[in-house]
Amino acid sequence: MSDLLALLVVIPLLGALASLAAGIGRDRTGWYVAAATLAVQVAAAATVAGRVLTGDRISYAVGGYEPPFGIELVVDGLSATMVVLVAVVALGVLAYARRAGPRSNRFYTTYLLLVAGLTGMSVTGDAFNLYVFLEITGLTAYALVASGDRGRSAVAGLKYLLVGTFGASLYLLGIGYAYVATGTLNMADLSTQLAAVGYGSPLVRAAFAFVVVGLFVKVAMFPLHTWQPEAYAGAPDSVSALIASLVSTVSAYALVRLVLTVFTPEFLEAVPFARTLLAAVAAVSIVVGSLLAVAQTEIKRMLAYSSVSQFGLVVAALSVTNGTALVGLAVHLVGHAVMKGGLFLTAGLVSTGTGGRSVREYDGLAARMPVAAGAFGVLVLAMVGVPPAVGFLGKWYIVLGTLEAGAWGLTAVILLSTLLTLAYFARLLERMYFRDSPAGTADAAAVADGGDGDARGVSTGMYAAAVAAALLAVALSAAVPAYEAALAPTIEVLLP
Repeated sequence: MSDLLALLVVIPLLGALASLAAGIGRDRTGWYVAAATLAVQVAAAATVAGRVLTGDRISYAVGGYEPPFGIELVVDGLSATMVVLVAVVALGVLAYARRAGPRSNRFYTTYLLLVAGLTGMSVTGDAFNLYVFLEITGLTAYALVASGDRGRSAVAGLKYLLVGTFGASLYLLGIGYAYVATGTLNMADLSTQLAAVGYGSPLVRAAFAFVVVGLFVKVAMFPLHTWQPEAYAGAPDSVSALIASLVSTVSAYALVRLVLTVFTPEFLEAVPFARTLLAAVAAVSIVVGSLLAVAQTEIKRMLAYSSVSQFGLVVAALSVTNGTALVGLAVHLVGHAVMKGGLFLTAGLVSTGTGGRSVREYDGLAARMPVAAGAFGVLVLAMVGVPPAVGFLGKWYIVLGTLEAGAWGLTAVILLSTLLTLAYFARLLERMYFRDSPAGTADAAAVADGGDGDARGVSTGMYAAAVAAALLAVALSAAVPAYEAALAPTIEVLLP
C-alpha cells in the first residue's frame, strides 16, 4: 500500500509524458490521455484515502532511504483529503475543458504536471521537497494562466510568475533558517529539533515568519493577493476553475501542515505574536476581500476577491488551533474548492453561451440560460452559507471553534463576512431572476441552454461539470458527520 503514495505522484507525471509523446504523432489527443490518467489517479487516491480514513497514516521512504535522511512521503486524514480533492476536481474540470479548451497536447501535458505538483505538495513529509513541488505547481500554473490567446492572459501569467516566485523564495529562505538551526528537513524531525533549539531562538522565529509570509503569497492573503484577480480573470475559463479550486487550497493545506506539524501548537503558545499575526491577517483578509468583491463589476474578478475573504476563514481557524476549528478548516477547504470551482465553471458557461462577463450582463439570465442560472444560484447560496450546503457547515464549525477559543473578535468578523458575501452575491441573484433580458439575446441563449442547437459552443460536458459542482455543494454536507469522525485520529496527532 505504501508504494501507492509514490504512484500518486508518478501517475500524472507518466500521463504528462504520454500526452507530450502522443502530440508528436497527432495533435488534439491530449484530452483522452489526460482523461485516462486522471481516472486512474482518482482510483489510486480513493484507495489511499479509504485506507487512511479507516485506519492509520501511511508513509513511504523514497529510494529506500529512511527518514530523517531520506525523503518521506506520508499521508494522514488531512493530506488524504487533499489527494482525493485534487484528483476529483482535476477530472471534473477536464470534462469541462474538452469543449472549452485550450485543446493542444502541450496544454494537457502542463495540466497533468500541475496535478503532479499539487499531489506532491499534499503527500510530502519533507520541507525542502515541499518547495520543489511548490515550484512545479507554480511554474505550471503560470504557464496555464498564460495559455489563453489574449494579451491579457500573458500579462496575468507574467504578474503571477513574479509575485509567485517572490512567495516561493520567502518560503525557501524560511526553510533555510530552519535547516541552519536544526540540520534536518524532515517535517517530523524538524518538529522535534526546533523544540530542542528553543522557540525563543531568533533563527526559529525568523524561519516561521518567512515560511508563513511566503505561503501567504501563495494562498493570496491580503495584502499579498495582488496576483490573484488578474490571474483568475485573465486565464482561460477552464484554467480559472482549476487554479481557483486547487492551487490556493493546497497552498493553504501546506500552511496548515507547516504550522501544526513542524512548528506545532506549542510554538504558537510560546510565541503569542505568531498567533496574533495569523489572526490579524485572517481578519483583515476576510473583511477587505469581501469589500473588494462588492466593488467589482467583472464576474471573475469578483470571484477572485471572494477567495481572498474565504481563505481568511481558513487562516482564522488555524489561528485558534482547536479541534472544532480544524474540522471546519478541512470542511471549508473541500467545500470552497467545489463551490468556487463550480462558480468559475458556470461563469465560463454563461460567457460562452451569452458573451456576458460582467454583473450587468447577467440581467435576465434565468430566462436565457435557466440551467446555468440554477447552478449558479445554488453555488452562490452555498458560498454565502445557506443550509444545508457544505458552505454552511464549514463556517459553522469555524465559528464554534472561535467561540470555544474565546476569540470573540474573530467570531464577529466571520459573521460579518457572511453578510458581506451575501451583499456581492445577492445583486447577481436579483439581476438573474428579477430583471428582463437585454433585447435580442433571449432566443440565442435559450438554444445554448439545452435547445435544439449549439448556438455559441456550449457542450453537454460543460453543463455536466457545472451542475455536478452545484449538486456536490449540497450533497457533501451529508457526509460531514462521518468525515469528522474519520478525521478525529489525525486531529489528535496534530493537536495533542
